[in-house]
Amino acid sequence: MTPGYVVCVDTGSTFTKAAAVAVSGADAGRLLATTSVPTTVGPGLDVLAGLDDAVARVVAEAGGEPSEVRVCSSAGGGLRLAVVGHERVVTAEAGTRVGLSAGARVVHVSSGRLDRAGLGSLASARPDVVLLVGGTDGGDADVLLHNAARLAASGPRVPYVVAGNAEARDEVVDLFVRRRRTVVASANVLPRIGVLDPHPARAAIRDVFVRHVIGGKGLTRGPRFARLVRGATPDLVLAGVELLADSGVGDVLLVDVGGATTDVYSAITPDAEEASLHREVVEVMWRGRTVEGDLGMRWSATGVADAAVAERLVAPGTEHDAIADASRLRHADPAWLPATAEDRAMDALIARLALTVALRRHARPAETVDGRTPGRDLSSVRVVVASGGVFRHADAAALRRTLDPVLTDLAGGWKVPRAARLTVDRHYVVAAAGLLAEDHGDAAAVLLREALAPVG
Repeated sequence: MTPGYVVCVDTGSTFTKAAAVAVSGADAGRLLATTSVPTTVGPGLDVLAGLDDAVARVVAEAGGEPSEVRVCSSAGGGLRLAVVGHERVVTAEAGTRVGLSAGARVVHVSSGRLDRAGLGSLASARPDVVLLVGGTDGGDADVLLHNAARLAASGPRVPYVVAGNAEARDEVVDLFVRRRRTVVASANVLPRIGVLDPHPARAAIRDVFVRHVIGGKGLTRGPRFARLVRGATPDLVLAGVELLADSGVGDVLLVDVGGATTDVYSAITPDAEEASLHREVVEVMWRGRTVEGDLGMRWSATGVADAAVAERLVAPGTEHDAIADASRLRHADPAWLPATAEDRAMDALIARLALTVALRRHARPAETVDGRTPGRDLSSVRVVVASGGVFRHADAAALRRTLDPVLTDLAGGWKVPRAARLTVDRHYVVAAAGLLAEDHGDAAAVLLREALAPVG
């Protein structure tokens, strides 16, 4: 008899991945079936066609009927977020970190009083949601109120999440309501200097994405897709990373090298001394995500060669030119697939460089505190998860070469893991675990421990 199971679907811009996962009985956490099909987006297409195809395939393999279908999505470009704050180094930076942790692509950041030019720049970024932050609780509210009034009157016609000074919250919300704007209030992302509270704003952004954004991307007709979607894919991936870390395996690092971006997720526990160094400005999010929009395998491949030179991973000249030529080919044809050993070797090199640069940006110090430059200490990471097609389809030897910088890049200015186990998410289970984490946490944890493939 087939155990009770849930079908978890990750609807990406290119591929839709589905996994059937047992959630009850002795088999809870067992991966019953997986599949990947092209995402059906574009003129004349409906995203539900690909989703229903993927679901039907895993149901046919798993047998019986699922108790539920849960979906996360980055189709249609995912969630585009703009952050409007007070001071760039404080509340705008805090808002940006919260937005990234919520699975958003932060397309615009502004600080200070909005003027006509600032509103124009914001509109040209085409955000799906605007996160309005500013001031600590009980602090100066003038800039927050000024920006709220300008946005309510002349800002983009998109939903607004307000996560600034709590004492001004009702007045800010009223400005938007009077202009008939969609607005959601949240607790302040920075209630006190040095104290970052990301979770309420992250939840509010997720809710806005599901309720107001998905339906407006032209992916489908009718409300069914929006009803199935639980959040943006990166948000659920972070939930999966957090769950894995909390399951007893220790600190976790995940690197996802995709076609358009390279994302790095980490769930780490800093020592008390290092954590205290960051409370002078904006507290580091020890569980969070960074996204590098200039590093990728296809759409953003052209940025990899230049970033590698800037990081002194590649010297200007013949090698850089060869990587740049290969990157232009991949950028021009994102559907291109390697056909020869030479092609595969170049793909692996581009992935290795993108991974190295993204890790350096994720972990290296971003600020100086008391004359010291603490970064994100990854030395205690126990599990490294590699995600992305370039890793899923590589053999063990190629994987080890490509992932080697995670453990050996001592020149990057960040603390590399001392004793980490390398794994690959071959079956797209991290996003599935994130979809299950809230009410099937035990099953999701088992799924992660058993389905992540070790690098042999």
